[in-house]
Amino acid sequence: MKERLTGIIKKNQQLVDGIFEMTLSVDTISNEATVGQFVNLYSIRKDLLLPRPISICEIDKENGQIKLVYAVVGKGTADFSQMQEGDSIQMMGPFGNGFTISEDTKEHVVVGGGIGVPPLLELVKRLKGDISVYLGFRCDPILVKEFRMYTDKVYVATEDGSNGVKGNVIDLLHKHPPKATMIYSCGPKPMLKAVADWSKEKKIEAQLSMEERMACGIGACLVCTCKSKKDDDWDYKRVCKDGPVFWRDEVMWDE
Repeated sequence: MKERLTGIIKKNQQLVDGIFEMTLSVDTISNEATVGQFVNLYSIRKDLLLPRPISICEIDKENGQIKLVYAVVGKGTADFSQMQEGDSIQMMGPFGNGFTISEDTKEHVVVGGGIGVPPLLELVKRLKGDISVYLGFRCDPILVKEFRMYTDKVYVATEDGSNGVKGNVIDLLHKHPPKATMIYSCGPKPMLKAVADWSKEKKIEAQLSMEERMACGIGACLVCTCKSKKDDDWDYKRVCKDGPVFWRDEVMWDE
């Protein structure tokens, strides 16, 4: 069982409406974390007992820091958004199984949607070879400039057409078809299913980071289960402990 740690906030700022970026000094987590993992943050509120799981956006081992990008969706994350530089926050982590990076893979496609985009930034920083990035948002994009620091093949879609192509990431994949031997994706379940179907049709391997609602974040409560293939049958897996990253062919989708 991991122990609670104290992180010191180095920066906490709004990126776009309802989305914030927090940089934390917590060297134990920065030293242990791998691409695609998450941490649990605890609110100072006494009535909020369960932590809020947030994916790690960037890992800075040299300075002992991690960056988180989170959406304000309730009391806990609203409290986080009001915290200031120098404040301390209770946290645990890192948790989960992240993305698998193979040196043999030379052509990478990274597909993100909404708040599923941030955990893909550290991934792109570590990939080697040809990298194509496809990002989808409802309206205001985030982190596009940061992704373009690592590849010039960054394509953006927004549902309202205010930035990039009007549509979604699947529209982008059709408009700018990539060469790829591996796909990495994180975002809402309908998007992940569409990416899974597209990758299967193209006969490209895919890793999917599932965005299920979590409660305990350590695999004890079974709130965040998803259906997974098991031999000729199926079973439930815990997204927080067995995932959040799964191989495409592990996941069973509810029709």
